[in-house]
Amino acid sequence: MFHLALLYLLAASSSCVHAQQYISAPSYPSPWASGGPGWDEAYAKAKDFVSQLTLVEKVNLTTGTGNQADLCTGNTGSVPRLGFRHLCLQDGPNGVRYTDLNSVFPAGISAAATWSRSLLRRRGLALGEEFRGKGIDVMLGPVVGPLGRDPAGGRNWEGFSPDPYLSGVAVAETVKGTQEAGVVACVKHYILNEQEHFRSGISSNLDDRTMHELYLWPFADAVRAGVGSVMCSYNRINNTFACENTQALNYLLKNELSFQGFVMSDWGAQHSGAISALSGLDMAMPGDGPRNSYGSYWGGALTEMVLNGTIPQWRIDDMALRIMAAFYKVGRDMKRVDINYSSWVNATSGPRYFASKTGNTTVNQHVNVQGEHSSLIREIGAKSIVLLKNVGHSLPLRKPSSIAVIGEDAQDNPRGPNACVDRICNTGTLAMGWGSATAEYPYLIAPATALESQAKGDGTVFSNFKSNWDLPGARAAVGNASVAIVFVNADAGEGYKDLDGNLGDRKNLTLWNGGDSLVEAVASVNPNTIVVIHSVGPVLIDHIKTHPNVTAMLWAGLPGQESGNAITDVLYGRVNPQGKTPFTWGKHAGDWGVATLNATGIAPQQVFSEGSFIDYRHFDLAGIEPSFEFGFGLSYTNFTYSNLTITPTNGTAYQPDTGKSAPAPTFGVVDRNASSALAPKSFPKVPRFIYPWINDVNALNSSGSGTVPAGSQDGSPQNLLPAGGAPGGNPGLYDIVYSIRVLITNTGALPGTEIAQLYVSLGGPDDPKVVLRGFDDVELSPGQSKEVVFAVTRRDISSWDPVTQNWIASPYPKGVYIGTSSRQIMLHDNLSRDILT
Repeated sequence: MFHLALLYLLAASSSCVHAQQYISAPSYPSPWASGGPGWDEAYAKAKDFVSQLTLVEKVNLTTGTGNQADLCTGNTGSVPRLGFRHLCLQDGPNGVRYTDLNSVFPAGISAAATWSRSLLRRRGLALGEEFRGKGIDVMLGPVVGPLGRDPAGGRNWEGFSPDPYLSGVAVAETVKGTQEAGVVACVKHYILNEQEHFRSGISSNLDDRTMHELYLWPFADAVRAGVGSVMCSYNRINNTFACENTQALNYLLKNELSFQGFVMSDWGAQHSGAISALSGLDMAMPGDGPRNSYGSYWGGALTEMVLNGTIPQWRIDDMALRIMAAFYKVGRDMKRVDINYSSWVNATSGPRYFASKTGNTTVNQHVNVQGEHSSLIREIGAKSIVLLKNVGHSLPLRKPSSIAVIGEDAQDNPRGPNACVDRICNTGTLAMGWGSATAEYPYLIAPATALESQAKGDGTVFSNFKSNWDLPGARAAVGNASVAIVFVNADAGEGYKDLDGNLGDRKNLTLWNGGDSLVEAVASVNPNTIVVIHSVGPVLIDHIKTHPNVTAMLWAGLPGQESGNAITDVLYGRVNPQGKTPFTWGKHAGDWGVATLNATGIAPQQVFSEGSFIDYRHFDLAGIEPSFEFGFGLSYTNFTYSNLTITPTNGTAYQPDTGKSAPAPTFGVVDRNASSALAPKSFPKVPRFIYPWINDVNALNSSGSGTVPAGSQDGSPQNLLPAGGAPGGNPGLYDIVYSIRVLITNTGALPGTEIAQLYVSLGGPDDPKVVLRGFDDVELSPGQSKEVVFAVTRRDISSWDPVTQNWIASPYPKGVYIGTSSRQIMLHDNLSRDILT
């Protein structure tokens, strides 16, 4: 157990980067799939299918056919002999990328701001329905990596929240919804891909406890929800690349969390052939890249490795089994339609094999998959809006005599919402960030458009001043308006492209395009100024919060295609805001205690020395007063909390998992005759396409099996981990140990939804002050009361022990705190000391 206790070994300091370097200890062999809760039927079907495959057919399932080689973002090989079409994988987490007649949904960060399990599930289902309608097998989403350690992180908006509990609930509901629609969800990016700078070389270095209590937590929830696929990330983890990191893939994901699906690489994140296969990678995407005779680390090279014994049969069988088990688990065998679009061609006709410009045919059938999803998008957009300030009931608006809308962020992009490739610009209103998580808008309702329509119906005089930079003009435009609404934003995205000096990650936390000066100009002359912020995360707004003429502030996040309608619904009170901020807003750039690493070097070292103290946990530890704390959000009505009761449940004692696995199974027979792995004579190969066949029977290196890491080929029964035992971890972790009840009453004059939040103090000297451990959205009419019940699990009150490699309920006193945010606590009590251990 020594290497298990020291999961991450500290090595010598690096004089180049002045940071401690960490080493990830090896863990072999790669655990084999075994079925289990929710997987047994799929496993049986997959076993039957894989048993019929030849070696090259198995390899064909594991290897992408190359970048832009076929219709989808990612494509595997097929099994024509059994009538099995290749697998189609497509971005992204907010809508179907690279196609038309699809929807653009609110981004993950906005979906999390609803704090609504039902809306998160419905969003996942709608996404799955649109991907299914295009013929896609695997949706490359949802995202919980990055978690959001750095508030300036470029891809934070794709995920949900820097809080692992909120992110865990959000990812689980999204996975369940997507897979209910018959599409495999792929949770990404596993793991510690927390900034875009140097993402392909940076080493994210951390300790075992931080890994478990923070970054691994939501991935465990995704695995417990039955996610079919996990995408490993670009970065190194304690100096080993994520896609060949045996601690991350073999030990944590496949053993401790008992993940039964398949691991795919991010595009180009595979860096080896045999090592990545033995380290737990199951599918290589996009499949091409290396300048070897195969143009791939796998494909024919992987076939060679199996034939010469470098890769044992059980490992290639396990790869294929995991892929097919995920396929059957979501019912793809019954819910498949033909792929009806091309990622690379907008016209109806064009080359199917875009990389080689061959196979001209009808590639786009322009299938409309939007359904009735626009109403859901509008609902989520409105219910995700966070009301940050509302002085003197300035909101909701009630037919004001005149209204002035100010700012570029309220406007349409003059060239259309899809004018900028992958949305890499900040022109007009901001409704999603940039990068591979984007999709083409079917339309985008700008705030100015929706507000003008509202004003026309109300008989309100409407004016629209579009410039951010003409400050005298802005002041003149609002001087006589009864209400001025200023729209400002802050953007971010993926680091393959720079936007105004922001290489994915934001270079600062201020508003973009002169937004701060625009607000100041308008508020200097109009005493009823309302500020609406579209942003990818927190911005520095305390000067706006404290401005006496700013009567209301709203964070509208990244609401997707119904943006203008959603904000108008809230501004005019058709929707009472229920959004709660899913992150903390600081007053100064240094308030979060972390910063984007801008060092140089081949492998920059990013040490997560703050441990689990990120976002509100850090603010609490450091005693920093935020502008707005985590979980904060106002309503147009009022709520009271009462009648807190805590009841221990009669659960069973926690039992660490013990014993050994079954030996590694094999399915079918691998034909060791190398000639059977050659391409059929006269087969018409598509140029630049990756195939599973070997080049030459005389080129096999039979001594290759002696060069692999010790234990990596061992298919004998393996020790099970105490914290494992079922998908998501030891089933005992999810036993309910306390039932906590509270009564919530709407004491105001309007109907509204309150987000009741449960925080727990774990009590130890190294624990955060409080951690989120429950929430519920409660819809109440005026005067109505409802009881909320929080089910607290053993995992919720446990801490990770690196020595025993298990979760333990420490002996420190534990308390529960129920309130409207992490700092607005309405009720408090202590947990009884007879905690089950």
